[in-house]
Amino acid sequence: MAQEDGDLRANYVGAFDGRLSFGERPALLIVDFVIAYLDKASPLYANVEDALESNIRLLAAARAAGIPVIFTNVVYEKDGADGGLFFKKIPSLRVFVKGSPLGAFPPSLQPMDGDHVISKQFASAFFGTSLSDILTTAAVDTLLITGLSTSGCVRATALDALQSGFAPFVVRDACGDRHSAPHEANLFDLQAKYAEVVSEGTAIELLQSGASSSPETQD
Repeated sequence: MAQEDGDLRANYVGAFDGRLSFGERPALLIVDFVIAYLDKASPLYANVEDALESNIRLLAAARAAGIPVIFTNVVYEKDGADGGLFFKKIPSLRVFVKGSPLGAFPPSLQPMDGDHVISKQFASAFFGTSLSDILTTAAVDTLLITGLSTSGCVRATALDALQSGFAPFVVRDACGDRHSAPHEANLFDLQAKYAEVVSEGTAIELLQSGASSSPETQD
């Protein structure tokens, strides 16, 4: 029988309570924060305006700290063949066909010269892209991960970051999903098994202080 909700945290203690350290060479990775999730006429609209504001503040802090910034977006050929079964499984991904205005970054969250922009076709920002090479070349050891959606591309990216040797720090305030239930469930699971989940405030403090010790997580 499944554990009652009230026993969930106690059930994980002793089995899933390890911690990752924030490294000396972080980068900010903003996953797929594009108009498709902000335009109410879009099938992917996700009510993530608060997360957008958090990303704006984090981006400013990252620029002030002089750390690398990477944006990802999703772009498909017209027939979606480069999206394989993922494109078939989620028909609404058609909003990301090359040239669609829904695939653009919002005016308040734009890449600048020197930032990296990685276009992907699948959930993880690592899968089939040059992200790992970019991070290795820059000697990055830690990723502050934000973006959309928590249960999809953020989760997949955090898992692949861990498996690729980059400590993932997921910023809860700067991520979003279509519903609070998958958002919170995935943040809980990420903290338990694959990442550190931190608040926006903690993330900014880490950037400002250059701290290399483990913070209190915000799960």
